[in-house]
Amino acid sequence: MSALLICSKLMPQGRGLARVLVQRASSITLDWDTRQKSRFDVTDSQGRLLGVFLPRGAVVRGGDVLVAEDGSLVRVQAAPQAVLRITACAEHGSPFDLTRAAYHLGNRHVPIELQPDHLKIEPDHVLADMLRAMHMTVIEVSESFEPESGAYGDHSASAHGHGHGHSHEHGHSHEHAAPSAGKRIAIPVRAAPAEPHVHGPGCGHGH
Repeated sequence: MSALLICSKLMPQGRGLARVLVQRASSITLDWDTRQKSRFDVTDSQGRLLGVFLPRGAVVRGGDVLVAEDGSLVRVQAAPQAVLRITACAEHGSPFDLTRAAYHLGNRHVPIELQPDHLKIEPDHVLADMLRAMHMTVIEVSESFEPESGAYGDHSASAHGHGHGHSHEHGHSHEHAAPSAGKRIAIPVRAAPAEPHVHGPGCGHGH
């Protein structure tokens, strides 16, 4: 039996590596159930037995590269798997329908892959019936599955281009006259939050 080769370093999307090195690397093809684990064993395309040991909570995405203890690279591919592909009705729907569907799925805390024109979830006949009742088109396909990560977890989610390296400051400073001295001083004033607009049966939007 071949020795277990340990992989404990993950390079999201192979950033910093020359493309030719990534192309020459061995590969592993994993479904989502395995890629969301931080500890697993797998055999790569060269027949080597790999032991993947990543920090707790780490998620492996298709396109990521693992670095083995001997310095060799292992390219990760997302395996096609059964998923439900959800789109708005082409004849009677609107882009908002997809947002509405994502909202209801999010309330049920299921993994969701978000794309501009469709959503993907793992097969679930109860959710499929709910979505069809909302006039969504739901079909089962075999495709890779890359669900969204939590807003404060899985930094490898930047593989989807969602990483941000900046903060937003929304404070405003207005000058007000001091009542006694007649001088103008700057007093920071924070704008009041806008009232949220809730979409639902009574919002006046036809679905």
